[in-house]
Amino acid sequence: MTQEPLMGGMAQTSQDRCDPLLRPGNTNCGGCGMSIGLNMLSRAIGKRKVQIVIPACCGIVTAGPFPWSAYGAPVVASTFASAAAVATGLSRAATFHNRDTRVLCWAGDGGTYDIGMATLSAAAERNEDILYFCYDNEIYGNTGGQRSSATPVGARTTTTPKGKRENKKDILAIMAAHRIPYAATISLAHPEDCLRKMEIALDLKGFRFLHILAPCPTGWKSEPAEGVELVRASVRSGLFPVVEVMDGRHWKINIQPDFSFEDLKFYFEHQGRFRKGIFDVEGISSDIRRYWKELEAVVSSKASQ
Repeated sequence: MTQEPLMGGMAQTSQDRCDPLLRPGNTNCGGCGMSIGLNMLSRAIGKRKVQIVIPACCGIVTAGPFPWSAYGAPVVASTFASAAAVATGLSRAATFHNRDTRVLCWAGDGGTYDIGMATLSAAAERNEDILYFCYDNEIYGNTGGQRSSATPVGARTTTTPKGKRENKKDILAIMAAHRIPYAATISLAHPEDCLRKMEIALDLKGFRFLHILAPCPTGWKSEPAEGVELVRASVRSGLFPVVEVMDGRHWKINIQPDFSFEDLKFYFEHQGRFRKGIFDVEGISSDIRRYWKELEAVVSSKASQ
């Protein structure tokens, strides 16, 4: 184990110790998309000083037992519903003391789409100086594998054993509607675009929101080595749009899909969580094209404003 003890009540920063944000020796699952996202974020942070708030989710289990921490930066554990509220306090304290510190939230879809939505929306409406990450594994992975409003149609969970019948919530559109300075989706299969967006968000002021599709081999019933390829297939097929929005008004498509039917089939066939009969790939392909027509219309109309 290479985790290190807390110093002065919290872990030393990666800037002081040149540690990665996610230290070796953590107990995360193999192929965990959250871990990949943390490693990408570590590269983006560089020498910037950060504090991180993590609500109940796999990310806070990652830290390990006191007095040890698998994180190379100060971390505050919050309740499921209060990550954005706790981050607000830290951000305002940093401003009051003239500290050049970025305050980040690192939350799963349960603490973002559902339980944490009230404080998330409130902080966004106030334009608090917070960078909020949602690593979206489309399930309550840390509490037994229940469905969330991020769970896609057809996915089997412990609370939808016959497959979820409702579509996934469009979280990016919801956050863009708050007219925050920056909101974007991130593909872990496209590292250049990922790092660019993380660096932009780290350097902006005000509320910023980054949505990461995070493969979960345990919940997705997929092979750990195929996680990044599953994300790539979701982007190519158009299932996961890679976009960014400035000030809620200026939309930009970063990666144009080719609407590959083979990639869409690969995505569903290589995950054991999808139940046949709830949906058909042909129908979802049609839904994707319909969505993209609507998205392109939004991008075009916003560009003309």
